[in-house]
Amino acid sequence: MATCWPEPIVSVQSLSQTGVPTVPNRYVKPAHQRPVFNTTQSDAEMEIPVLDMDDVWGKPEGLRLVRSACEEWGFFQMVNHGVNHSLMESVRGAWREFFELPLDEKRKYANSPDTYEGYGSRLGVVKDAKLDWSDYFFLNYLPSSIRSPSKWPSQPPKIRELIEEYGEEVRTLCERLIETLSESLGLEPNHLMKALGGENKVGASLRTNFYPKCPQPQLTLGLSSHSDPGGITILLPDEKVAGLQVRRGDGWITVKSVPNALIVNIGDQIQILSNGIYKSVEHQVIVNSGMERVSLAFFYNPRSDIPIGPIEELVTENRPALYKQIRYDEYRSLIRQKGPCGKNQVDSLLLSR
Repeated sequence: MATCWPEPIVSVQSLSQTGVPTVPNRYVKPAHQRPVFNTTQSDAEMEIPVLDMDDVWGKPEGLRLVRSACEEWGFFQMVNHGVNHSLMESVRGAWREFFELPLDEKRKYANSPDTYEGYGSRLGVVKDAKLDWSDYFFLNYLPSSIRSPSKWPSQPPKIRELIEEYGEEVRTLCERLIETLSESLGLEPNHLMKALGGENKVGASLRTNFYPKCPQPQLTLGLSSHSDPGGITILLPDEKVAGLQVRRGDGWITVKSVPNALIVNIGDQIQILSNGIYKSVEHQVIVNSGMERVSLAFFYNPRSDIPIGPIEELVTENRPALYKQIRYDEYRSLIRQKGPCGKNQVDSLLLSR
């Protein structure tokens, strides 16, 4: 794995703050990758499912709703999820304050491509790659043996405590969701968690994304099209500014976040474990010229050193195994080298190729 970036890192936020009138060429996407802001689909087709978890937990009809969302969309919003609303607001606000700190202060936490942990502005180590219009802070959360709060920001005050408190609430939510996904696949509640390596061995990380104002949002993306490499992702979106787009057929749907909702999406490892029943769906992030955005993505991932392949009970004569086995650390390493690349990585594991 590379230990340094192929080119000097430029803070996109600092670039934006200079008032540049045009997007520098290294951020301009090829024409076929540029964002689409208009759609002809009806409003009904433009909404990812919204699930009230009070109607899901422990209820057969709730399991059907979850299964439908995961089969048809790979995404859903959830309300009444159990994570404290004021905590969500506080941790998002603390991260917003972090990104407003002077650049020299943020660069104390500058990351490298060997672990990505810390403050950064690019994904992937391909030289001369087209870059995304965003900065981020990435930190490891699980297993606790690799958690290093000393690498977390110390400013603004209490941000470390807020990260810890939010992380624990979302971790509990993920454990409950994995049980629900397992049951919705017709498996025992603990089956999927065991396949991920067991709740004491799973991995988790947090990436806070900062999307600065952009002078030409039609030419670039805040985050290029990709599917998430891990198990499931819990996204705390910006409360005021839309930006997440989900692929639907040949088009893109801009997600309209519901107040106090969290957004769940299926990652590549659940697609593999479910033998393709559940889908990890491509998504991307658009930017705008008038407002900055902050979002928090909590990635809940398999234990890194065990092979992940289709669960035996989900392989049948009519649905043979679709994917080769691969260890998550190997899969993640490939993603980190290449950066966002649509569904190419998970598709490369298809046995029919």
